Amino acid sequence: MQFQQLRAFREVAAELSFTQAAKNLHYAQSTVTTQIKNLEEAVGTELFDRTRRQLALTEAGQRLLPHAERIIEMAETARREVAETARRPHRHRVRQPTSLL
Repeated sequence: MQFQQLRAFREVAAELSFTQAAKNLHYAQSTVTTQIKNLEEAVGTELFDRTRRQLALTEAGQRLLPHAERIIEMAETARREVAETARRPHRHRVRQPTSLL
């Protein structure tokens, strides 16, 4: 499972459209389709029901969605906190422990 796959999954789940998800993510539709296909291979099941006229999440997709949202939010929080730290003046540098070996 890769982060970009989870982002694509969340966007497709929100829009219920590969086309709109691709536009929102500024990707080609084929890229989003490939990311979803690779994610489905990684988890071992289909995440979207493509047999109906309208795209829908499968039960597995419904179960994955809250996990994907948490992972994405955690990554965004980490990015913001690290970026915030980088903007502050460096007063104290944390030293890495030295190895005894």
